[in-house]
Amino acid sequence: MMNKTYTILLVMLFCMSNKTQSQNPGNLNNYFSIGISGDSADVSTPTQFGVVLMGGSTDVDEALQWMIKLSGGGDFVILRASGSTGYNDYIKELGSLNSVETLLLDSREKAMSQKVGDRIRQAEAVFIAGGDQWNYVNFWSNSEVSAALRYLIHEKKIPIGGTSAGCAVLSGVCFDARHDTSISKEVLLNPFHQSVSLSKSFIEIPILANTIADQHYSQRERWGRHLVFMARIASASELINGIGVDEKTAVCVDNAGNASVFGKGTAYFLAPKSIPEQCVENNPLTWNNNGKAIATYTFNGSTNGTAAFNLNKWPTEQPNQYWSVTAGTLKITNVK
Repeated sequence: MMNKTYTILLVMLFCMSNKTQSQNPGNLNNYFSIGISGDSADVSTPTQFGVVLMGGSTDVDEALQWMIKLSGGGDFVILRASGSTGYNDYIKELGSLNSVETLLLDSREKAMSQKVGDRIRQAEAVFIAGGDQWNYVNFWSNSEVSAALRYLIHEKKIPIGGTSAGCAVLSGVCFDARHDTSISKEVLLNPFHQSVSLSKSFIEIPILANTIADQHYSQRERWGRHLVFMARIASASELINGIGVDEKTAVCVDNAGNASVFGKGTAYFLAPKSIPEQCVENNPLTWNNNGKAIATYTFNGSTNGTAAFNLNKWPTEQPNQYWSVTAGTLKITNVK
């Protein structure tokens, strides 16, 4: 009788051990996983490239399902530098996937790990969570993480996305939040305000190379600061386009460059038509061009995805709006 009881206890302990491994493989690996939903064994599925720029707040189910479809149902990896495993079960339930796993890469040391790079390269989809984009830029630039992401984009051609801070680091130039956030009314009066810190992308997505994204767009009135970012770049080098994304909204761009807008808010596509007349330290920004400095195309999101245009060739026809700045004051002119 004692032997039988002992045997049952051993079986129970074995099962509990296996369950722990499945839910928290970080205890057993060196690639800093904090949890996985699904099968931990690697699979290989046919994938297509795509990119999702999500504006923050509540995630857009349809955009994540769009990524799942492009992943071929493979392994979906969440990257973050803070937070927990909330995405795992949520995304796993949105579609057919082998697994959803979260890696917590909250230091330079972790980002430089070869095992981290190897694990990321096994992904068929990657999503960068919200948080603080300076952590991403500071920890992940020129690391195994950035090298693995470039491999996935340029060679394996998988879908990649991000929300809020995760969205910011996907564009060719990003507001890196090195000195905390930028407030529109402050930086319009001084485009060289200390908070305005910009970095080149460490991910290098070709379709977004000449673009800077911003998020929580209407909700946090970020139109003005977005123009300041664009003006700083234009003054230093060349004109750059902007994509602003509202909360609960996502811009999905397929491998041909076609953009669609999912969700409940609006996406803003900003195309500059001139260089700023004044963009100097301790002086208000002026970027007017007779009231037509920035041609702005707006698209409301929808459940099925509102077709926008192809990002390989931005439109030249009349926009929805023209934006301009005179002595630090933003003016938006609706086009009838």
